[in-house]
Amino acid sequence: MSLFLFLILVALVLGIIGFAAHGLFYLLVIGAVVLLADLVYAAARFRRGGRRHRLTR
Repeated sequence: MSLFLFLILVALVLGIIGFAAHGLFYLLVIGAVVLLADLVYAAARFRRGGRRHRLTR
């Protein structure tokens, strides 16, 4: 979960710098790509996470 939050923070910072700084539009694009990759990672992890738990009796 901490990796997910860290990547969200990185994507946000890159997006803000890319939007605010003149000529650094590529950072905005990189931030968007990192955000999309992070959402795909989180979706795969949360989808797969339910099968690992065993019921204890």
